[in-house]
Amino acid sequence: MTSKNEILFQRAQATIPGGVNSPVRAFRSVGGSPRFIERAQGARVWDADGKDYIDYVGSWGPAITGHAHPAIVEAVREAALRGLSFGAPTEAEVEMAELICELMPSIDMVRLVSSGTEATMSAIRLARGFTGRDAIIKFEGCYHGHADSLLVKAGSGLLTFGNPSSGGVPADFAKHTIVLDYNDLGQVEDAFKARGGEIAAVIVEAVAGNMNLIKPLPGFLEGLRELCTKYGAVLIFDEVMTGFRVGAQGVQGLYGITPDLTTLGKVIGGGMPVGAFGGRRDIMNHIAPLGSVYQAGTLSGSPVAVAAGLASLKLVREPGFYDALAVRATQLVDGLSAAARDAGVSFCADSVGGMFGLYFAERVPRSFTEVMASDRDTFNRFFHAMLEAGHYFAPSAFEAGFVSAAHTAADIDATIAAAREVFAQLD
Repeated sequence: MTSKNEILFQRAQATIPGGVNSPVRAFRSVGGSPRFIERAQGARVWDADGKDYIDYVGSWGPAITGHAHPAIVEAVREAALRGLSFGAPTEAEVEMAELICELMPSIDMVRLVSSGTEATMSAIRLARGFTGRDAIIKFEGCYHGHADSLLVKAGSGLLTFGNPSSGGVPADFAKHTIVLDYNDLGQVEDAFKARGGEIAAVIVEAVAGNMNLIKPLPGFLEGLRELCTKYGAVLIFDEVMTGFRVGAQGVQGLYGITPDLTTLGKVIGGGMPVGAFGGRRDIMNHIAPLGSVYQAGTLSGSPVAVAAGLASLKLVREPGFYDALAVRATQLVDGLSAAARDAGVSFCADSVGGMFGLYFAERVPRSFTEVMASDRDTFNRFFHAMLEAGHYFAPSAFEAGFVSAAHTAADIDATIAAAREVFAQLD
């Protein structure tokens, strides 16, 4: 019997490219038909066939307090009743900016936008305008949104500029992007020695979440900070995923590193489309209308989205919130690792705060190359078996997962028990 999910997917493909509005949703990496979600509550989602799943995608990070948290829903309702959009300043925008600057000590001033892509694109433009330089350094496997100069793969040599990794990106755009290996500080040092006067910024997912979860090696972030300071480049931490996800001050708070600019999203929208970029006052003063670097957006600071974000940020400030979140994530990765070990399956897992990574490999990867060497076929079998059992992980071996404050110890235990049965079948 054809499921409603399959019917919807077939219908969607007639009018939406690939049947989805963001590529990973299409299940191309794992095969099969995506689940069309009808509703969500707490740690669970329900698909078009009425099947429920314990959810470890969490809208790719924003649902840190759980889906449809009453305080966030009520904040959205109250804001919507006052009007959806004004195209003019609101007091809530000021409150949001003040709260972000209070929570993130590296941010003196902040500009609200509508997405993470918009935040990183604008931060890079600002860094170029501030320094008067064109080149940027990024790291292979780190994703910073779909702006042209960021859709770049590594060049053929260590210090060559990148080449476009997407159709529609002119080579002239990509040539200003230097792509290096994540966690290889020596490459960064060589790049600065060779081209230091050209490099406007280094942008990095301080804890990577878009090539699965990859932590920085000791000294890597510290080295980036020292090199940027030495050569007058802007250090940009892309914390769109990790900001207020891994801790109250993001990765920079966990590791004690102060970037020049920070990009944010996900949690600060509470499930609504909000992004932000901010940092040192002298740099932010170059953004229009104060300076010559232009950035604008009709729906920036949308009153409904800001209301959701404020409610979310107030919830995560509650005492013990992040400690409890980390306990749940640790319970999950330790339990899955033990179950795989008992079944003789080559598997490991890692977590930071409320984020986690699953790897069908002998050890936790530390670079894009190591991630690519993991057993994707076995991951795909694991994914589908867990999905069938009612546990919804990201439909890709290259995406981090998320737990929320709504996940209970019983939820995690149920997932581990299901995984134990699945691991036993993976031979």
